[in-house]
Amino acid sequence: MSTSVPSNVAGIHPTITPVPQTPPPGDSPAPPGAAPERLASWISDLTALHDLTERLARTSTLRDALHETLRAGAHLIGARRGLIALRPPAPGDREGPTAPDRLTGYGLTPADLGQLETVPPAAAPHTRLLDGAGDGAATELTHPDLAADDTLDPRLRDVARLLGCAAGHATLLTAEPGTSTGTGTAHRLLAAALWLYDEAAEPDQRQRELLTRYLRHAAQHLAHHAALAAARAELATLREGLLPGRLPYLPGVTLAAHHRPQSAGGGDFYDALALPDGALGLAIGSTAAAGDTGAATVAAVGRLRAGLRAYAVMEGEDPVAVLSDLELLLRLTEPARSATALYGFAEPAAGKLVLASAGHPPPLVVGEHRTEFADTTLSAPLGMLACWEAPSVEIDLAQGETVLLYSAGLLHRTGEPRDRAFARLQSAARAATPRVRADPQALIDHILRALPAGAAAEAGGPYDGREETVLLAARFH
Repeated sequence: MSTSVPSNVAGIHPTITPVPQTPPPGDSPAPPGAAPERLASWISDLTALHDLTERLARTSTLRDALHETLRAGAHLIGARRGLIALRPPAPGDREGPTAPDRLTGYGLTPADLGQLETVPPAAAPHTRLLDGAGDGAATELTHPDLAADDTLDPRLRDVARLLGCAAGHATLLTAEPGTSTGTGTAHRLLAAALWLYDEAAEPDQRQRELLTRYLRHAAQHLAHHAALAAARAELATLREGLLPGRLPYLPGVTLAAHHRPQSAGGGDFYDALALPDGALGLAIGSTAAAGDTGAATVAAVGRLRAGLRAYAVMEGEDPVAVLSDLELLLRLTEPARSATALYGFAEPAAGKLVLASAGHPPPLVVGEHRTEFADTTLSAPLGMLACWEAPSVEIDLAQGETVLLYSAGLLHRTGEPRDRAFARLQSAARAATPRVRADPQALIDHILRALPAGAAAEAGGPYDGREETVLLAARFH
């Protein structure tokens, strides 16, 4: 083709005036090759839209989808920076995005976004569109020369000058209820996007048409992600509510815990119970099932933790009996599910801990003279055998020693085989200073720093840093 394409809008060709097939009498005939060039331009536009929508479809989170939408929009209209503002959820709206996702920038720093937020809502193009959205209202606003437009709010012009923005183009994104989002559920999305130019400019007609076509698809995709994000936030809130709100205070023992939830739900749980006669019950476990949904896992965690607490109160001094009853509960309520669990009965005054494990990683005893794993004896997870049974183990604890319970997610952080992961955990605990070992929370923080999330990804392993991690530390003194 004879026309050149700007580098920042590769694949998008300038508008070509339609040429009639048969020119009226007296008019000059169409230039040779005009129709093929129009066809080639049209095919190029469709190819570009296809590639951009494919990239958008590969995003897996709302934030990623927002960034991709901004990037693609900037590509289509020749801008360099932009932002998307999502409508804040109305009271009782379960589908609205969470606060961190309401304003997303592309090519803009947090400080830049902060400056733009100082513009009065009635003056900023994107907020004007959001506030005025409705039947017959404008769906786009263009300011081709911000510095020369005396009708604009002075604050908008000041911020534009501060950020080096000479022009802007804003448009609404809407996905109405009843529109399919790929999940069979209808969701509403109302957002506004603003793209900023470094020089005075505005999108031409073809660029506007391409942007409109792309945003029609993007709004669907963003609505889907916004609904998923809201559902995951609710699930995370419910998930946290099933774990201890606070740890008990007992003479002779200091407790600390850490829980890093998984975005999809997760099946880890832990507990610490104050029992009669100054005793303490410590528990940790995990459950999952193939093809499980996050909600089903959360429900299973709630049943297991409630059952374990009840059995610990009734027969907590016998950890084997507690786990046996828990295994029976699992078989009766969810026969297709398995779970790992570890329960310990501690007497701080006597410095004794009796525990039993059902396929869970062994506790680590950390003290001045030893850093070693408790020998919990190899045993199968709950629900895996016809009848679960394993012996209990008694540990004599010296003054100042800490018992660390943890989930398998902690080991997976290393990205190494299980035996080497145990060695790394033991080495990290052994390297803790006396001052760190004297504080259970400091010991947990030290171990998390020594086994950083994402280590497996750096080593080429499968772990991506998002797996659920639980640690529960009890220091006896």
